[in-house]
Amino acid sequence: MDAFTTSLLHRIEAAQSDLSRAREAGDDFLVDVEQEELNDLHRLAAEHGVRIDAAAAA
Repeated sequence: MDAFTTSLLHRIEAAQSDLSRAREAGDDFLVDVEQEELNDLHRLAAEHGVRIDAAAAA
């Protein structure tokens, strides 16, 4: 796995974790921000052919 893919998958994992924490805290604004970050990362992954399910295996 190259550095770009590794970095992107780590960023996705971090965004998912941040999103979960925002939801648990009941911070609707932060939920929106984190969801948009996650959406952007998923878009970036798709544009570069990075499989998101690889994040679960990493």
